Amino acid sequence: MNQKTIQTQVNQILWEASDTFRGKIDSSIYKDYILVMLFIKYLSDSYKENLEEHTKRYEGNQERIKRAMSRGRFIVNEESTFDYLYSKRNAPEVGAEINKALEKLEEDNPAKLRNIFRNIDFNSQAVLGQTKDRNAMLRTLLEDFAKLDLRPSKIGDEDIIGNSYQFMIERFASDAGKKGGEFFTPSMVSELLARLVKPKENDRIYDPTCGSGSLLIRVVNQVASRKVAIYGQERNGQTHSLCMMNMFLHGIDDAKIEWGDTLSNPLHLEDGKLMKFQVIVANPPFSLDKWAMGFAGDNDEKFKMEASLDPYGRFEWGVPPASRGDYAFVQHMLYSLAEEGRMAVILPHGVLFRGASEGRIRKQIIDMNLLDAVIGLPEALFFGTGIPACIMLLKKNRTKRDVLFIDASGEGNFEKGKNQNKLREQDIEKIVGTYENYETIDKYSYVANIEEIKENDYNLNIPRYVDTFEEEEPVDMEEVAKSISNIKEEIRKVEEQMAKYLKELGL
Repeated sequence: MNQKTIQTQVNQILWEASDTFRGKIDSSIYKDYILVMLFIKYLSDSYKENLEEHTKRYEGNQERIKRAMSRGRFIVNEESTFDYLYSKRNAPEVGAEINKALEKLEEDNPAKLRNIFRNIDFNSQAVLGQTKDRNAMLRTLLEDFAKLDLRPSKIGDEDIIGNSYQFMIERFASDAGKKGGEFFTPSMVSELLARLVKPKENDRIYDPTCGSGSLLIRVVNQVASRKVAIYGQERNGQTHSLCMMNMFLHGIDDAKIEWGDTLSNPLHLEDGKLMKFQVIVANPPFSLDKWAMGFAGDNDEKFKMEASLDPYGRFEWGVPPASRGDYAFVQHMLYSLAEEGRMAVILPHGVLFRGASEGRIRKQIIDMNLLDAVIGLPEALFFGTGIPACIMLLKKNRTKRDVLFIDASGEGNFEKGKNQNKLREQDIEKIVGTYENYETIDKYSYVANIEEIKENDYNLNIPRYVDTFEEEEPVDMEEVAKSISNIKEEIRKVEEQMAKYLKELGL
């Protein structure tokens, strides 16, 4: 019987593999080892099946087989395969064997895999412990993955590997985002952003803080042909590696994902200037402290960020506060936005009303007619935080002089969970439909003209525009008076009865 590998089976193995590390290493670290092993197993099984097919097709002609295999997605040397590593599971230094296999994979696939495994060391004593303990964990990890058959013929057309990768990233997102205000974007929030920006064929799509790449993948999936160009940048080395693997596992081989600080060292350039994109999406770190330290150089003790320090001129509208980098990312995105481009960015609500330099930047954005909509999201949507967030939608070359405000945070607009709330498909459809129709809906949305916003001193706080106050039922005072009278009469009768009982008892 040709039994298929199903999603729940892969997820279960990944969860069992987690048990190998649980209690010994923080999950935000050990998930990387599991995801790398998933990647190796997938490449190995795909390679193995391709080799079998070519061997059969070319009747064992080694020259033709070798030529055909060299044209595959990845070149996998025998000593880089999972099967080889499994055969070495009892080696005195199994971690070193895995590291060598990863190095060989990078060497054989320089255009795609160069430096992708640089931040993941399977022989690290600091992370994985003493040799004996390390060997035991890695041996068990290999044995867990040996149960999986990830050959393409067993998986079929479903995106099982990509989904499993996503499953693991989401399960450990709360640990990974504990510090620095970095919160993984839940899948339905990513889906919402993807539908709002409406990507089209041949668009350049960019995420300046791309994390594991899940948001970018959602945007790509909105284009049926997937004929788009993908760009991203991520400052965390391990997360950058996971992003690259995530792209490959979702069938995206040509994404240009760079490693570095987007604000102080943007790496997507054309002719020395910021590259322009038709679609930009992002969930940057909320209110990032010390966001400008990359501009400081050696003089970081008394450093004060100034617009003149940025060679790309992104902060001419104002330099955000040193302790809150929200508008630094927004300005970077606006300066990277092509004509007719559209962008959607997830931000904390403070960006809508905070004053000083942030207020001045907000005024410029509104005066230049770049702000298209503000959407308030329910609280507790993001892993690891209850902070409510909003989405700002901005566009170049807008013709209308209005801004749409949507308050999607109220009862009935999301599914309540024990620890985390969720957006449902109907909630997304309601938001997207309201945005497309650009309409005022009682207690849900409001179309404000620019003059109205100016009268509010450029304050974008959503309750100023969307009145969600529920009026109470009018009180019938005659009915209340009658009820009070009846209650008094009942009390009088009870008191009379009590007095009677007390008298009979001689009290």
